[in-house]
Amino acid sequence: MKLWQKDKTSLKEVEAFTVGNDRAMDRYLAAFDVLGSLAHIKMLESVGLLTKKELSQLQQELKNIYRQIEKSEFKLQEDVEDIHSQIELSLTQKLGDVGKKIHAARSRNDQVLVDIKLFLRNELEDLVKSIQPFFKLLQSQSEKYKDHLLPGYTHLQLAMPSSFGLWFGAYAESLVDDMITLKGAYDIVNKNPLGSAAGYGSSFPVNRTLTTKLLGFDNLNYNVVYAQMGRGKAERIVAQALANVADTLSKLSMDACLYLNQNFGFISFPAELTTGSSIMPHKKNPDVFELIRSHCNRIKALPNEITMMTTNLPSGYHRDLQLLKEHLFPAFNTLKACIEMAGLMLSSIEIKKDILADEKYKYLFSVEEVNKLVNGGMPFRDAYKKVGLDIESGNFKYGSSVHHTHEGSMGNLCTGEIKKQMEKIVGSFPFTSVATAIKDLLQ
Repeated sequence: MKLWQKDKTSLKEVEAFTVGNDRAMDRYLAAFDVLGSLAHIKMLESVGLLTKKELSQLQQELKNIYRQIEKSEFKLQEDVEDIHSQIELSLTQKLGDVGKKIHAARSRNDQVLVDIKLFLRNELEDLVKSIQPFFKLLQSQSEKYKDHLLPGYTHLQLAMPSSFGLWFGAYAESLVDDMITLKGAYDIVNKNPLGSAAGYGSSFPVNRTLTTKLLGFDNLNYNVVYAQMGRGKAERIVAQALANVADTLSKLSMDACLYLNQNFGFISFPAELTTGSSIMPHKKNPDVFELIRSHCNRIKALPNEITMMTTNLPSGYHRDLQLLKEHLFPAFNTLKACIEMAGLMLSSIEIKKDILADEKYKYLFSVEEVNKLVNGGMPFRDAYKKVGLDIESGNFKYGSSVHHTHEGSMGNLCTGEIKKQMEKIVGSFPFTSVATAIKDLLQ
């Protein structure tokens, strides 16, 4: 059954190709399609396109379908094109002509658009909530290991002393900026496209402000043409926000792989968190971090994939947009799994003590020696030259203590300030008002 079918059917090869993986992707949207329909029919009744009795009948059946979806009991029949058609068919089978009235004043275009926005909004909320405990773990480990020094590198060459407090804390603060971009993506997604129909509005007197309120959206996509143009753009913006989080995890994972390497030997993990070799009995491989790195690098490619898939599309709907779902939707679960596994690994990390006591790291302290001379009154360029000559002549002498006090240095991590930044941005998400609106819609 197809909503658009009249008296002729498509060639089966055309049908199979155009449907593609859309049926599989529909499982992500099913519950949100019901929510969009619940808001839509309430609006239809308010403008006289449904009677109160018809509204009540449709609400009851839609809520039954919603409960079935929650229990994974609602099935998409083989001969039904998509989840939207299946829901309308189920309503029609139960309610007869009343079920057929649900599609008045909307197109499958804005129906799918609102489903996608509701889905993305929900997934972004879940992602934010999964990042929070990982952020707290990074901050906790930062404070726990703030006095454990390790080499800092530039160009992968020994540079200056660093600390595990700085290392953990750097990734915690990186997540703050990632969260800001997630909030930007959330704000883009949290606008209501319903009522734009096929992209050119409706001659029915629809009340788009009402559906905006019912679905807990912050605002409307007002211009109906832009509402449709926003498809593809919203997905790209969300993908970029996901890519930012993925970039943080990918860099952290690369660091962990290096630091676990025996030539570094800065960290270790319990044997049960690493894997072995089929031929080399000594191996303890960082497979978890390697897979996080690869998964996250693939997510980092998502914005470019979506950009290329939507390149040169004119305004209006195009079937190209259908394929975006199978690229973007699964990325949420992948990214959340990576965050969870990174948290598991870092909660069990073992940090080597006194790494910088090894003489091979002595040149890390060259800047400290320059600064001592500067504090004694020598101009910086002269101090720099003297220490450099001492190094070249083999006369370099150093002390291994460091005393950094400025904001963000190893002696002043500013953990509390970074925490406040995270709390501020997380607190700006309207999760409570959205949950209230959805709860009211389902009651």
